[in-house]
Amino acid sequence: MSAMTQSTAKPLVDHRIYTIALRKMPEFLEVFNRLAMPILMETLGHPIGFYTSLVGPQNQFIHLWAYDDLADYERRSRMRDQHPDFGAYLQASGHLITQQETRLIQATAMPGWTGVQ
Repeated sequence: MSAMTQSTAKPLVDHRIYTIALRKMPEFLEVFNRLAMPILMETLGHPIGFYTSLVGPQNQFIHLWAYDDLADYERRSRMRDQHPDFGAYLQASGHLITQQETRLIQATAMPGWTGVQ
């Protein structure tokens, strides 16, 4: 089973959209990769993926993380938020992020659809 199929098999997904200040995406991605990713990998596990907007609203960075249920989301989010190094990421990225949307979406069964091909 591929990592994508394995991650999307979890029924709850944290769908985050960060709007990044104009012309600051490269700086944000560097800060995110350097300061947030080690913490996120340790506390949240492997993500489903990372995306940037191409059409529609611009300067958006999207990341998706899969969870077993709401309790799993809350537990792992608490671990992230309480990590001793997480504050450094928040401080370093604060001026780069102009807006954040956090959505929890759940899988829905669709008869006849077997998933990502």
